[in-house]
Amino acid sequence: MQTEKKDIRALTKEQLRDFFVAHGDKAFRGNQVYEWLWNKRTHSFEDMTSLSKATRQMLEDNFVINHIRVDQMQQSSDGTVKNAVRLHDGLVVESVLIPTNTRTTACVSSQVGCSLDCNFCATARLKRMRNLNPDEIYDQVAAIDEESRLYHNRPLSNIVFMGMGEPLMNYNNVLKAIEKITSPEGLGMSPKRITVSTSGVPKMIKKLADDEVKFKLAVSLHSAIDDVRSRIMPFSEKFPLKDLRKSLEYWYSKTKSRITYEYVVWKGINDTKADIDAFVKFCKYVPCKVNLIEYNPIDDGEFQQADTEAINAYIAALEKNNIVVKVRRSRGKDIDAACGQLANKNEAVG
Repeated sequence: MQTEKKDIRALTKEQLRDFFVAHGDKAFRGNQVYEWLWNKRTHSFEDMTSLSKATRQMLEDNFVINHIRVDQMQQSSDGTVKNAVRLHDGLVVESVLIPTNTRTTACVSSQVGCSLDCNFCATARLKRMRNLNPDEIYDQVAAIDEESRLYHNRPLSNIVFMGMGEPLMNYNNVLKAIEKITSPEGLGMSPKRITVSTSGVPKMIKKLADDEVKFKLAVSLHSAIDDVRSRIMPFSEKFPLKDLRKSLEYWYSKTKSRITYEYVVWKGINDTKADIDAFVKFCKYVPCKVNLIEYNPIDDGEFQQADTEAINAYIAALEKNNIVVKVRRSRGKDIDAACGQLANKNEAVG
C-alpha cells in the first residue's frame, strides 16, 4: 500500500535541512527549497531550477505541494476582485482584493465554513468543514498580491482576516501563516498592516496579548447590549460583554494597540437611542476606533440595512464623544452573488 506523501510546506526549514542531510546531501539544500516554497512561491518541484533534476525528482518522490487554485475570479466595476479558491481536497473558500486610491487590501479566509452561528452572515449557513492550513492562508495572500500587481500596478499593502471562518478558532494555523507572511523569507509584510477580526472569544483575545502579537485586532461587536448581541450572534451568550470587555482591557494593557470595532446597524434590531448609548459607553473602556459597515442583505429576512437617520445618529454620538468613526461602504456589489455558490460547491465535496 502506497504511503500518502507529506505536504512539504508542513516542514520547517530545519526539518528540510535534516531531510537533505539524511539523504546524503548538504544541509543548505534545505534553505534553497525553503526559499523556492515561500519567497518565490513556486507550486512545482520542476520549477526549482537551481536544483539538479535528480534532487527535484527525489522531492517529487517524497512530497507534494498542496497549493490552492483560484477556481473562479470575478472583477467588479469598482476594481474589487473576488476569488473562489479551490483547496487541494476540493473544498472552496473565498478571498477578496479590495482596492482604494492609496492601498490594496486582501480579505482572506481562515476556515472552510465557520464554527459560529451569526444570524446575519452567509458563511454561518455553511457548516465548518475544517480549518485552513498555514500554507492555504499564505497562498490566498500571495495570489491576491499577484492580482494587485497585475490589475492595480502595485503590491498588496494590507491584509484583513475577515473572510470565511473565525480566525481565533484556528489560532495556531493563523499565527503560523502570519509568521510566514511577515517573514523576510516569505512575503515580508509588516504585521502592522495585518488585522485579525474576531467575533469576540475572550480567552483567545487574552492569549493573543500574552503571545505579544504585533498585528492589529478588530472585533465584530454589533451591539453593546447582551440580549441584542445574542439575537444577532447566538454564540455570544457564552461570551457575555463583561468578559469581552475584560479581555479587551487586558489586550490593551499588554499591547497598547487600540481596538477596531466592526459594527453593522440593522433596522429594528440595534438602531435605537439605547443601542447607541450602550455602544458609546462600551467604546470608552478601551482606546478604539469604529467602522460602521454598510450591510448587504443575504435574503429578505429580519436583517436589513438601517435607515440613514440611524447611521447618522450613531456617527453624531460617537464623534461627540471623540471616538473616531468611519462608514465602510460595501464593495463589489455587482459580484456579491458569488457568495451563495460556495454552499453548493462544498456540499458537493462533503
